[in-house]
Amino acid sequence: MTLATLVAFLILTLGIFLYWFCLGIQPVSKNSGDSISFVIEKGKSASQIGESLYKKGLIKSPLVFKLYVQFFNKSKGIQTGKFELSPSYSLVKIVEVISSAPQEVWVTIPEGLRREEVVDRYIKGLDKGGKEATLFRENFLKESEGLEGYLFPDTYLIPKDIQASKVVLMMKNNFDKKISEIKSNYPFGYSLKEVVILASLIEREAKTDEERPVIAGILYNRLEKKWPLQVDAAVQYAVASLKMKNQGNQVDKYWETLREGDLDIDSPYNTYKYQGLPPGPISNPGLKSLKAAANPLMSDYFFYIHADGKVYYARTFEEHNSNIRKYLRK
Repeated sequence: MTLATLVAFLILTLGIFLYWFCLGIQPVSKNSGDSISFVIEKGKSASQIGESLYKKGLIKSPLVFKLYVQFFNKSKGIQTGKFELSPSYSLVKIVEVISSAPQEVWVTIPEGLRREEVVDRYIKGLDKGGKEATLFRENFLKESEGLEGYLFPDTYLIPKDIQASKVVLMMKNNFDKKISEIKSNYPFGYSLKEVVILASLIEREAKTDEERPVIAGILYNRLEKKWPLQVDAAVQYAVASLKMKNQGNQVDKYWETLREGDLDIDSPYNTYKYQGLPPGPISNPGLKSLKAAANPLMSDYFFYIHADGKVYYARTFEEHNSNIRKYLRK
């Protein structure tokens, strides 16, 4: 092949590519028609987004989409959430829209938060500030009063202008749906409320999924023996609640390490001082903790401690003290 032939071939190939690329960025349809809701989930790659856009009939080629966003360094600007798009949009316009603020955003609520922490997550996720944030917080706490433990932790896609009352209803409805997956015949004749309280304790106490049913069994053992539960997380809840009461609902940390004197706090949530379950949940547990509370792994353990990222169980008070000396008082 001569040089002239090679150059001609390369020019032809480049021309075909540019023609194909230019066709690929054109709108799928010239008619605007109805808009199409398009959701981008967290963690999706440019290739996955392109495939989804193509399947929705919003772009002509997922490959052209991928090449465009990579060549022009647009992939990092793509947002997650819900967008309204049209087949009449060019690929350039579509990338512009999905790189702007979405109509609905994803907000993730982790397991084991109390109501005050949950609403703070929404305020941050919905990018609220000033009076708007204050009003949203007040309304959320008012609407969720008595629902600690029943605000199911999950990732939610919600409008940025959503009302706090609708957020609370959404989370409670999600809880009702999830709890239906769990058997209704709870251990030892306990009620749903008692199981949720136990699950809230397990959520704060367990470090791994494997521990949850074991710790659940230990808590049931102590309840059946009419021993105090002695759950530190419940005391942490009591301490933070007292601080909020004294400081106008404002605290920096909700789960501070217990200090000398904290175990003497006069609160029904002090499971060292008062026998039985606390009066209500201390956090909003996830499905794994709820399942553990409903389906405990019964054993002859009555004690546990965490040290160096591990859990150590004990059958007797003597074994428990031995574990404390070995692993906590090194």
